Amino acid sequence: MQRSVEGAAGLRPAVPIARILPAGTATAVALAVPAGSAALAAGPAGPTPVVTRAGLDPALVAGRGATVDFVEQEAEHGRTTGTVIGPDRAEYTLAGEASGRRAVRLSPGQYVEFTLPRATNALTVRYSIPDAPSGGGITAPLRVTVGHGPARTMTLTSQYAWLYNQYPFTNDPGADLLHPDWWITECSCVPAATTPAPAITKPFRPHHFYDEQRLLLGRTHRAGEVVRLTAPTGTAAAWTVIDLLDSHLVAPPRVLPHAVNVLAFGADPTGRRESADAFDRAVAYARRVDRTLYLPPGTYQVNRHITVDDVTIAGAGSWYTVVKGREVALDTPAPDGSVHTGVGFYGRDAADGGSSDVHLSGFAVEGDVRDRIDTDQVNAIGGALNHSTVDGLYLHHTKVGLWFDGPMTDLRVTNTVIADQIADGLNFHTGVTHSSVSHSFVRNTGDDALAMWSERTGNAHNTFDHNTVQSPVLANGIALYGGTDLTVSHNLIADPVREGSAIQIGSRFGAEPFTGQLRITGNTTVRAGTDDLNWNIGLGAIWFYALDRSIDADIQVVGDSYLDNTYNAIMLVSDWPVKDKYSISNVHFRDIRVDGAGTSVVSARTAGSASFADVDARNVGAVGVNNCGSFHFTPAGSEFGLTDLGGNDGGWLAPWLLPNTITCDDRPPVVPPPAPAPW
Repeated sequence: MQRSVEGAAGLRPAVPIARILPAGTATAVALAVPAGSAALAAGPAGPTPVVTRAGLDPALVAGRGATVDFVEQEAEHGRTTGTVIGPDRAEYTLAGEASGRRAVRLSPGQYVEFTLPRATNALTVRYSIPDAPSGGGITAPLRVTVGHGPARTMTLTSQYAWLYNQYPFTNDPGADLLHPDWWITECSCVPAATTPAPAITKPFRPHHFYDEQRLLLGRTHRAGEVVRLTAPTGTAAAWTVIDLLDSHLVAPPRVLPHAVNVLAFGADPTGRRESADAFDRAVAYARRVDRTLYLPPGTYQVNRHITVDDVTIAGAGSWYTVVKGREVALDTPAPDGSVHTGVGFYGRDAADGGSSDVHLSGFAVEGDVRDRIDTDQVNAIGGALNHSTVDGLYLHHTKVGLWFDGPMTDLRVTNTVIADQIADGLNFHTGVTHSSVSHSFVRNTGDDALAMWSERTGNAHNTFDHNTVQSPVLANGIALYGGTDLTVSHNLIADPVREGSAIQIGSRFGAEPFTGQLRITGNTTVRAGTDDLNWNIGLGAIWFYALDRSIDADIQVVGDSYLDNTYNAIMLVSDWPVKDKYSISNVHFRDIRVDGAGTSVVSARTAGSASFADVDARNVGAVGVNNCGSFHFTPAGSEFGLTDLGGNDGGWLAPWLLPNTITCDDRPPVVPPPAPAPW
């Protein structure tokens, strides 16, 4: 979603806090070869593999996050002739955007090796290579060998990475400031209002460095075989950074012999010819005869939206059926403000009644979006979908993976991977009700990974459950902006990079108020709580933000674990211009574990109150409660009160802090915590 900029009116800009913190540890886990695996190719055995989830020992996140078909291995745990970079929590750095905040940098001729932890027939590689000197990206080879198998070459690209400058960003590394009238931390000034004008280093704020690529191996390799990724000599890339490897065991292609086949309507599975018209004909026929539309294996070129309503579309699996399109400039802007179109499956507009009974499964959508234009409808899935399902899709290189404009109801998104988006991963926008996202995996978004935004009309009775979010470059892992009776449960959220938190509860962006009960329960966050560049303060792993109005719904935060927090675990804030107008209250924390905080367990920069029961904390860098209230420092104490309901272990909520002792340190020094460990 579009970001607001607080600038000089925000919370006291000051000099940035630099920090370099240790990454987490991992446990070596050897997984058994699944029973019934066929055609296992033998190869040399390597050292015991180190398997992680979000850069953590999987035991620390059991039961949380998405159930996925792959096993994650971080490159820094592999065997390499290259150089491990990081750890680093700073924005605008390759290590800072890496999963676990570390990666491996290869010069030409160097390699990194991974030992397969289980039978594998497909790989995903997360990587970064340099931009072209004038922007726009380059391509470069990566040699891949598995066991004794023949070497094959991935063609890496940076055409979908490398953004610069201020929101909404640019692909031009040499661009001047897009908004010289905005306050920036780099000079602690408004450049256009500063004499002499400050010198701003170019490229200004490079970010969004990473991309990922998938590779089917053609046969199944045994656990214990070695995958070697080599940056070959002669490559155009001065360096290649490998962040991680996902090892998949992909099922054979799905076949639906009795379905309507898109090939019968002229679709081209080679991708050479445009197939949008053929898709339209096939969708219309499948709807008329009330049968599933089948997309057999192949790559289909589709360069515009396919409108879907009362239809089921099933691919052979997201590794086999790929719907891919170019971004196309429109001759004249569309009524919705779009100046481009591109590949996407869209329900009808809510104003036209929306679509119903749409079921999409088993295919990939590969877009071609390289810059951020917020008015463009160039998302993989969009429109309004009522009583519908989205299952088992892979969404890549679009603006937003799934953006739904309501009012609409009863949508289920499951088992879907959203990667390398320019903006959000998924957004329930405006009057979305009784809908959910579960067991989905989101990595490397350019804005909120999963969001519910109650603009104009409130969302209600929605759930984000058992999802994994990794490395949103900007903003939050999961964000709620207004709404009624919302649930965020059993998610795993790791490594937000800047200006956001793992979880945000925000009255902002013109959202309707929070009402009813918000349940934030059973989630794990790690290496969260980023720098906010507008305020230049450290945020919390969970962040409550009252900007447009007070937050006073019944908010129950139960069973969460906040691990290796860069700054605070919990933060409650009202923006400076409205600090005497809005407050945050009726927030209740229970059965919480905080393992490592660079500053405090709780940072309060607002009026209001919260209660705490069975909140255990260890490895806290500063005072347990940094209580600034609304910055009036009255003789009666802070305007924010804390209620101790008992069982709060670790000494962080000492009696002298209660109920509202002023302990305000505007920007306390950061003490890097040790790596998370079993409680």
